[in-house]
Amino acid sequence: MIVFSRRWSVPALAGLMMAVAVASGGLVAAPPKPQDSPTGAGRMLTVRSDEYGTTKDGQAITHFTLTNRNGMEVGLINFGGILTKVSTPDRDGTFKNINLGFKTLAEYEANKPYFGGLCGRFANRIANGRFTLDGKTYQLAQNNGNHHLHGGVTSFIKRVWTAEPIREQEAVGVRLTYVSPDGEENYPGTLTSVVEYRLNDANELSITYAATTDKPTILNLTNHAYWNLSGEVGGTILDHELTLAADTYLEIDEGAIPSGRKVPVAGTCMDFKTPHTIGERITQTTNGYGGYDHCYVVNGEIGKLRPAARVVHPATGRVMEVLTTEPGIQLYTGNYLEGTPETGNAPKQGAFCLEAQHLPDSPNRPEFPTTRLNPGETYRQTTVHRFSVAK
Repeated sequence: MIVFSRRWSVPALAGLMMAVAVASGGLVAAPPKPQDSPTGAGRMLTVRSDEYGTTKDGQAITHFTLTNRNGMEVGLINFGGILTKVSTPDRDGTFKNINLGFKTLAEYEANKPYFGGLCGRFANRIANGRFTLDGKTYQLAQNNGNHHLHGGVTSFIKRVWTAEPIREQEAVGVRLTYVSPDGEENYPGTLTSVVEYRLNDANELSITYAATTDKPTILNLTNHAYWNLSGEVGGTILDHELTLAADTYLEIDEGAIPSGRKVPVAGTCMDFKTPHTIGERITQTTNGYGGYDHCYVVNGEIGKLRPAARVVHPATGRVMEVLTTEPGIQLYTGNYLEGTPETGNAPKQGAFCLEAQHLPDSPNRPEFPTTRLNPGETYRQTTVHRFSVAK
């Protein structure tokens, strides 16, 4: 069992990421120095809460807005831990929301694309919705063809989490807690999950996860944000330049279930070890639905915060870097977006996802890092999104 025993504070994260930036050979730049925007004189780190409406079953939802001294804003709700807004500047200082989502709670209650929220108990897929633990076989919902996806019919993205603001000297955020009862979606064990979102003045949005259980269970959490660094709904992300710190990816079948084989990316359309636009070779993907939806194996030591991805939008200069402690990162290029209200009016490949996570179908793949969580252990992971501007 891989247990991440250290809980990273934001100052510790910043220090570690400086070291990671140096060691990475330039994949991830050092954190930018905090700077006020032209209208930012006197601006402070703040977290604001507002009413966001009531769910169909009568639960009140709160919207939180995190703002740093540079003017960057992050919005989220305690329904599913969903990111509703991430507003960052381009090279001219113009702020736009680069996170795809909806405008109303009712739309988030439907949320077929899984916009912006927390997926669990098991993110990504489990083959045939079935796994065996300690000699007992568990049958989960088959909500993705024959397979189980993102935790079942009612993922964590459609649960109401308790929430409290975080106010620290160097960051503001929200702490979310959800207790999943034994047998929910047919997973064993009462699971208590705590997820913390933090925004600091280095324009870093960190997500830290911790969870405990009272029975042996499996667990794989992630955030399912959709990004378009142009800030324009209606355009595609094919012109975005992507770099991935991954020498291999998981071979998958037509149902996106891993074969167990880790395939070298070198010389293929899967190779983003050096920057390539997402659209450059996307037609060469052979998964049957026209785009990337693959799990890459992140280089480096599992459990250590390390570079995973860097995305640049050349036209605006916006840059997003992703660091994670997780073994994998799922690249998804919005292949099922349809340009309809149900998909945020975004067209096919109108946004991309980079979901830091354990490898899909791990409970059925003993050769993969384990996703088992036992009583007395604490599941931990950290993922950081760092935003900057390329000159």
